[in-house]
Amino acid sequence: MDVPLAHLDRPFDYLVPAELAATAVPGTRVKVRFAGQLVDGWLLERTERSGHAGRLAYLEKLVSPEPVLAPEIARLARAVADRYAGSLADVLRLAVPPRHARVEKETPPEEPTPADVPPADVPADEARTPRIPRSTTGPAVPDPPTGADGWGAYPAGPGFLRALADGRAPRAVWSALPGEDWPARVAEAAAATVRGGRGVVAVVADARDLDRLDAALTGALGPDRHVRLSAALGPARRYRAFLAARRGRVPVVIGTRAAMFAPVERLGLVAIWDDGDDLHAEPRSPYPHAREVLLTRAQLGGAAALVGGHARTAEAQLLVETGWAREVVPDRATVRARTPAVAPTGDDPQLARDPGAATARLPSLAWTTARDALRADAPVLVQVPRRGYLPSVSCADCRAPARCPHCAGPLALPSARGTPVCRWCGRVSAAYACPECGGRRLRAAVVGARRTAEELGRAFPGVPVRTSGREEVLTRVPGGAGLVVATPGAEPVADGGFGAVLLLDSWALLTRADLRAGEEALRRWLAAAALARPATAGGRVVVVADGGLAPVQALLRWDPAWFAARELAERRELGFPPAVRMASVTGTAPAVAELLAEARLPEQAEVLGPVPADDDRERMLIRVPRSRAAALAEALHVAAGVRAARKAADPVRVQVDPLELF
Repeated sequence: MDVPLAHLDRPFDYLVPAELAATAVPGTRVKVRFAGQLVDGWLLERTERSGHAGRLAYLEKLVSPEPVLAPEIARLARAVADRYAGSLADVLRLAVPPRHARVEKETPPEEPTPADVPPADVPADEARTPRIPRSTTGPAVPDPPTGADGWGAYPAGPGFLRALADGRAPRAVWSALPGEDWPARVAEAAAATVRGGRGVVAVVADARDLDRLDAALTGALGPDRHVRLSAALGPARRYRAFLAARRGRVPVVIGTRAAMFAPVERLGLVAIWDDGDDLHAEPRSPYPHAREVLLTRAQLGGAAALVGGHARTAEAQLLVETGWAREVVPDRATVRARTPAVAPTGDDPQLARDPGAATARLPSLAWTTARDALRADAPVLVQVPRRGYLPSVSCADCRAPARCPHCAGPLALPSARGTPVCRWCGRVSAAYACPECGGRRLRAAVVGARRTAEELGRAFPGVPVRTSGREEVLTRVPGGAGLVVATPGAEPVADGGFGAVLLLDSWALLTRADLRAGEEALRRWLAAAALARPATAGGRVVVVADGGLAPVQALLRWDPAWFAARELAERRELGFPPAVRMASVTGTAPAVAELLAEARLPEQAEVLGPVPADDDRERMLIRVPRSRAAALAEALHVAAGVRAARKAADPVRVQVDPLELF
């Protein structure tokens, strides 16, 4: 039943009326009477007998005869709910989009053709899935190129494609080369899988990446061979695409994290690009991560898996070290031929030439690199980690951070002549006075993308400067000179590659109080640096950071696997995910204490905290070995069910493997 109460997270038995016997099939939406109320539910299974000894009620209504919940998705949803200490109803809300009756009526299910109907002697469990999906019929899928510019640039690449085409289930962690046309590589892997008679689910982080993958798949498979699933499509278009996949009309589904549960006939490959992007983490209960959902699908369904990106997460490195997946990486000669020249500004030789490089926001090395690229009529990319103008300001006299007098939130300046505005409550503080010294002048504490563009416009007069961020995202930069200031994730693609890439304000990434600060910094740097031209074509990358730092070293050598292995080893030593399984319990102090008192935690569990959370809440952390992960999730789910049955007033949020621990 679709109810948000943890103690009701189990199937209930109902009788099927005779008039619904033919249409109430597993996977359909129904309405049932429960506790005197009419509630929504999912019909999971039809059996002849019930284990319930009491009297059974009848189904009240069949909402739709469309079996939108596929059996394999129901099994997956149960596994995901168990892994994340959640309920099946919460996962099904994420897996199946809301019904759109008009779309169901305008696209009725196709009648099975004789080729789809199995012979009478085929076992019933095999008969439920056609041996050759209808969606694979149509124009032949061409063989993907495997030359030096495609998967052939990776020694294990051609073998990976052959295994997909042969119907096998290889599992790969792919480290993409700089300048790689990754949408084309994913499309080639999808085409090989379709050629083997199986389906594909591919997930990317945002709409811009989805557009690129959409175009690549159209070229590799032809039109109308795939659909895209995204929450941004709107209810009707999203449900229409979902039905096309559920009815087997297309073999490939791509999308953002909304596509991780997409129903695909005979799933043969799950793929995710840039799994370290925090957009892959679902913000709704039970907070699953798209990577973990897809890997669970591969494990349950015997499908192939592809985890790709320019960087590599510690979770992906764990897959390699445990033998669950194999590396697909280029050899060092290919890496050296394809990478731009990378230089830091904080090493000793550079500081000897430019003593001010340690404190300058745009050291001389970065300035001269941009100037040389512009003179060569090549575009320049400048990555800054903050959007806006001045997202953080401080007192010009005593340097105390400027805070809102109403809510103590950070003040920001929206423009050069703007008045300070609170980033939390939105109040304007036109008459701001520092509570420490009484000063009224403000100075920049953190510089945003628009202020950076303004400064670069003065440094390079006559050169066009454009910004790319949340407000306006550039997708492609035409050839020719120009400066592009972008926040991480909004960097456009330049025709022929950028002549120079400047990575500014590295301290803002490296000094974050986050377990993944170094990993996230390297991921963002590699994503930007991958857009530069190779060193042989004049491409240069300047990172304003000390060259001795581990993330900078990994960038200089273009070796994300080394850094991921180093991160994983440190986390094993310190006892942090993914080396262990960790859960956070957040709420008011009495509510958290009540839940932990009810939870029968495994013997190896360590309870850490409390850690301050937002508002008046606190957070407790629970750490167990990975072998006891299922026991931890079950204990927390049962404890949450006990509190729900008692109708506890204060809610408690339970998250397994949260992205943010502190």
